[in-house]
Amino acid sequence: MNSLDKTDHSVTSQSRDDEIARLTELVQSLNSTLKTQDIKIQALIQEVAYLRRMRYGVKNEAMSAEQRSLFEDDVVQDIAAVEAELPATTAAPRARSGRQTLPEHLERVVVRHEPDSCTCSACQSDLVKIGEDVSEQLDIEPARFFVIRHIRPQYACRKCETITAAPVAPAVIDGSLAAPGLLTWVATSKYLDHLPLYRLEQIAARQQVNLSRSTMSEWIGRMGFALQPLADRLSELLRQRQVLHADETPVKQLDPGAGKTKRAYLWSYRSNDLDEGPPIVVFDYQCSRSGQHARDFLHGWQGSLMVDDYGGYKKMFAADAQFAVTELGCWAHARRKFFDLQVSGAHPQAAEALRRIAQLYAVEAEAREMDHAARGEHRLLNSLPILVDMHDWLIRLRIATADGSGLARAIDYSLHRWPSLIRYAQTGNLPIDNNPVENAIRPIALGKKNWLFAGSERTGKRAAAIQSLFATAKLNGIEPSAWLKDTLEKLPVWTMRRIDELLPIKPTA
Repeated sequence: MNSLDKTDHSVTSQSRDDEIARLTELVQSLNSTLKTQDIKIQALIQEVAYLRRMRYGVKNEAMSAEQRSLFEDDVVQDIAAVEAELPATTAAPRARSGRQTLPEHLERVVVRHEPDSCTCSACQSDLVKIGEDVSEQLDIEPARFFVIRHIRPQYACRKCETITAAPVAPAVIDGSLAAPGLLTWVATSKYLDHLPLYRLEQIAARQQVNLSRSTMSEWIGRMGFALQPLADRLSELLRQRQVLHADETPVKQLDPGAGKTKRAYLWSYRSNDLDEGPPIVVFDYQCSRSGQHARDFLHGWQGSLMVDDYGGYKKMFAADAQFAVTELGCWAHARRKFFDLQVSGAHPQAAEALRRIAQLYAVEAEAREMDHAARGEHRLLNSLPILVDMHDWLIRLRIATADGSGLARAIDYSLHRWPSLIRYAQTGNLPIDNNPVENAIRPIALGKKNWLFAGSERTGKRAAAIQSLFATAKLNGIEPSAWLKDTLEKLPVWTMRRIDELLPIKPTA
């Protein structure tokens, strides 16, 4: 082999070695990339599994209902984001339960999608329609401002020299540029959607509409005055019921003199779902938690009142009270004492108490559709034996439990309130717990985080009146916005004798 051949062989061998080294490095790089991707995919899959377990697993009652709701929203968002990030080949197929049926009452806007050509692309023959595929999507048109122009022609009589024109229709706010629809939008946005007025001002500004906060505040003040008789009438009708729920929640009220806020309270009163008649809820805004406010609201009322163990109600239940009110104890509150023990760690006695209380609620579920007489018999046969046995068990357990312990406090809460806790089981029309009024007040408790505080006592009372009407409408399955718009249109010419016809309740048959 000559020197030239040796040189060519050396070059070829070197090139092959370089290529092998390059390919080896490439394979190692690809393997490293695949390993990294596998690790990421596994991490994402585990994250999806964890999020699904958190979403569908047992709910932790240590979180409030609002906190759980917000948490679940975030979990759903995270799951969707992680699944979108996963490669299509590794993402598990999503279980679909069928497309949601959209409400029939909504307007249908038809969009037809015709092919570019009605001839066959293969043979150029005319296509024949054999059917059509129909799918629906839900859409929305955001708040749309428009102007209603009222034109009233004027007619003159030349002979009598008089002028005739249609009269100006009376309005809730005389001379205002706001139509009932706009007033309704402002009120529902503020009191149902809990949007501060400055945000409504910004929404309007995006459509080049000037709605100042001061103007909207004035509208709400005048609307509140016009709607107050309806709220007062709701209170009258509520006090005609024989069984009521009551609860209270703190709110902040501006204290201009001190330059800060002070604590006020929104007292809530609700009808009993087991009674006949439409459901009613009334909110009463007061500047303190004094039990005198409840006594003033229920002055002269006689019946059974479902409350928690707050001492402000106790004077109404005293033997020498000026009017007879019977106390009903809330099993949801009694249960909560044992639940708090159970979630802090495995607690066999608390678990047993929860099991016994669950039996009481199972009896209630079975009697949900019964009338008063049948439910009363059902409770006597099923609930009372459970309660008698539970009472004996709690007494024995208390003797063996150290004073001051968490279990002792939970037992004492139930034993001290035992007569009021078992009262429901002796009838067919009394509720087992105070959840209905707590559910009614919950949206306001969540909304107050947005509006932060009430500007004054008058503001708080006005908000309570409007909230009473809105909350009662929702309880009766009435769309609050539609109800308010219709009411604002009718109210200026309505007579007080027919005020019940304007209330957001469904008339009894």
